[in-house]
Amino acid sequence: MKRRTVFLIFCVGLSIANDKTGSHSEYEAGNALFVNRQYTDALTHYHKAIELDPTNYQAIFRRATTYFTFGRTKPGLVDLDTVLEQKPDFAGARNQRANVLIKMGRLEDALADLRYLNSGSSASDEIQEKLESIEQLKDEKHILNQLPLGENCDVVEEITTKLLENQPWDSSLYIQRAKCHQAENRLKTAIHDLKHASKLSSDNTELLYEMSVMEYQVGDVRDSLSTIRECLKINPDHKTCYASYKSLRKIVKSLDSMKNSMEEQKWADCLERGEKLLKSNIDDNAVKVNVYRLTCQCNREEGNIGEAIQQCNQVLEFDDSDVETLIQRAEAYMADEEYDLATADYEKAMEFDSSNEAAKTGKDQAKRAKELVGKRDYYKILGVRRNANKREITKAYRKKAQKWHPDNFQDEKEKKKAEKKFIDIAAAKEVLSDDEKRRAFDNGQDPLDSENGRNGHGGGGGFHDFQGFNPFGRGGGGGSRSNFFFHF
Repeated sequence: MKRRTVFLIFCVGLSIANDKTGSHSEYEAGNALFVNRQYTDALTHYHKAIELDPTNYQAIFRRATTYFTFGRTKPGLVDLDTVLEQKPDFAGARNQRANVLIKMGRLEDALADLRYLNSGSSASDEIQEKLESIEQLKDEKHILNQLPLGENCDVVEEITTKLLENQPWDSSLYIQRAKCHQAENRLKTAIHDLKHASKLSSDNTELLYEMSVMEYQVGDVRDSLSTIRECLKINPDHKTCYASYKSLRKIVKSLDSMKNSMEEQKWADCLERGEKLLKSNIDDNAVKVNVYRLTCQCNREEGNIGEAIQQCNQVLEFDDSDVETLIQRAEAYMADEEYDLATADYEKAMEFDSSNEAAKTGKDQAKRAKELVGKRDYYKILGVRRNANKREITKAYRKKAQKWHPDNFQDEKEKKKAEKKFIDIAAAKEVLSDDEKRRAFDNGQDPLDSENGRNGHGGGGGFHDFQGFNPFGRGGGGGSRSNFFFHF
């Protein structure tokens, strides 16, 4: 029995020794990866090291440091607490914990750590400076806490902004500043602060609900739904969030059906769905704004330019920084040949989003379109939008060509007029159906214009003025019906 006991003790000791050896190996592997900034892999090795030896305080400390690298404050702080329980005189861990506590706004706890360091061998001028700075932070925070929420906003913003430089993980500062933004109806700025606060708060369901309400108020219905979902992830039984979720999901589903219609280019269907959604939410500004954002484009595509501009106007009255709606209105102005108004909208869109390619391209096209006023406008000849696809161009050509075919006219004067129109219609199809020629035209050049080195007329004349193409076949301007052909 005695020998067996001794043998078991030996085995346990050997196992512990092996675990400690394995823990150290994993710890060293983690350090090598950490130095190379392979933090995810380093974290895996630190986990293994601690699993093999829970007393390996160095591995726990390095894991805490890795957590902070990822911005995971809470597990990092738990690890530092564990380290200091095992080794209270570990100055590096205590100093790091004090720094984290300052960032979190837990100033009294940070003071306790720094005073501990200042009373021992780790005392230094740096520690003394930190102690003095914390006292100043405490004074400023005391002043802030005396101010009622949503009042004295100039003072609140000045103090909170200054405190956040040292306490970026203090959710209460973001909340207090957000209350002032909200009181001054700067809801988007308030939402920005509440997002920070919600990420830093553990039980943040009420905060998420409040943020969702603000997002809805500024018309960000999808963001509002996303925030409510976050609330329900934390507490699936939250009654207020669940009630809001049901309502928001229904609205977003209707908006999605409108978008599906737009993707399928069913513009009339988009307008019909939008009207139905408006009727069921007649006094809801957020719904109106989201519907008008979509129907602005749908009406423009349907050729209802006046309605499109009017609906874009209503969205921009609600939010004049809505870049996509500015671009949509600009395109409607382009269709209405209001090139100066279009240019102004494109420029305003670029003020809010300088890298927006659609706004840059649109501005250039508006400028060139204005330069073409008084010249042949191939889009106008066919009666198509400037962003019309080839199928729409072909369809418009057939319709116009059938209408203005010279054989449809008996009177010589009317026939001559039809011949000119027929040539222009064929020229428009040739240019707009050819990617290279269309690009040249959009860049302000008429590829069929004699001034650009082409033979023929600049606005109508002979029948052979675009690469030998003759819309009347091989014959001349008159002749019988057999001399005229359609080129579809």
